[in-house]
Amino acid sequence: MDDPFNPMPLDPFAAAPPGFQAMFVIVGLLIALGFVFTIVMIVRNYSKARESGHDPFTLQTDLATRALDSELLAPKQSIEQRLAELDDLVTRGVITDEERVTARADILAGR
Repeated sequence: MDDPFNPMPLDPFAAAPPGFQAMFVIVGLLIALGFVFTIVMIVRNYSKARESGHDPFTLQTDLATRALDSELLAPKQSIEQRLAELDDLVTRGVITDEERVTARADILAGR
């Protein structure tokens, strides 16, 4: 029942264009589905990390530490450093002189 002293209609969707109520419900459902999907993915990732033997709460830090400590991010050795390392290996008897010659050729060829 409309109140003559209250200009606002009782139904808030009465002044809205047609289809607005359906669009409002669809958007609300999409937002709710987004929340459910996010929660499911968080639980799934947590379980997968636990099954792999990792702590899910420190996983990102563990991976970052491993990446920073890896040889992939280490500065590349110069040719001089690599050749000096070869000479050191020969001096210590770790590799033979023939292996040194082969490795030296690879280094100088850029491999």
